[in-house]
Amino acid sequence: MSQKILLTAKEVNIILHRLACQLIENHLDFSNTILIGIQPRGTYLANRLASILKEEYQIKDLKVGFLDITFFRDDFRRGEKTLEANRTEIDFIVEDKKIVFIDDVLYTGRSIRSALTAIQSFGRPSEIELLTLIDRRFSRHLPIQPDYRGRQVDAINNEKVLVKWQENDGEDAVYLERK
Repeated sequence: MSQKILLTAKEVNIILHRLACQLIENHLDFSNTILIGIQPRGTYLANRLASILKEEYQIKDLKVGFLDITFFRDDFRRGEKTLEANRTEIDFIVEDKKIVFIDDVLYTGRSIRSALTAIQSFGRPSEIELLTLIDRRFSRHLPIQPDYRGRQVDAINNEKVLVKWQENDGEDAVYLERK
C-alpha cells in the first residue's frame, strides 16, 4: 500500500480560508444560515471553518450543528461491520433556514443523500448547500455536487482519500492511498 500527499498543512489552511471567504460572499452575516457538520469526519471541518469565521472575520452568533446520519444510510445493517452512531447536536430551529452541509470528502454522494433525509426530522430548511474539502468527482453514484469544494481529486475506485485533522490525527494533511 502506498500513500501520496495531496495537500500539506499549509495548503489545507489556504483552502479553509478560501472556503470561509466563499461562505461569507454568499451568506454575509449568517443570520439565516446554519453550518451542519456531517458526523463523524465533517465535524472537524465544520469546527475549523466556524473558528475561522468567528475569529478572523468576526462573524457573530454563528450557528453550528452536527448531524448523525447512521440510521438514515442505505447500507445500514447490510454489511458485516456494525455501524456505530454518533451524536446529533442541533439545538436550534432549522425551519426556513439556509443549511450548509459540511463533510470532508464527497465520494459516492450516499452520505449526503442520507443527510438530506435526516435533516427533515428537524424541520424544512429553505435551502441546502454542500461544502466539501475533497470532491472525488469520478466516483459519484448519485447526482449530488458540492456548492463549495476545496480540491477536486480524480481518484479511481481502488484508491482512498484520507483526510487527517490536527485535532484527531495529529496533523493537517490529505493523502491518496493506493492498495
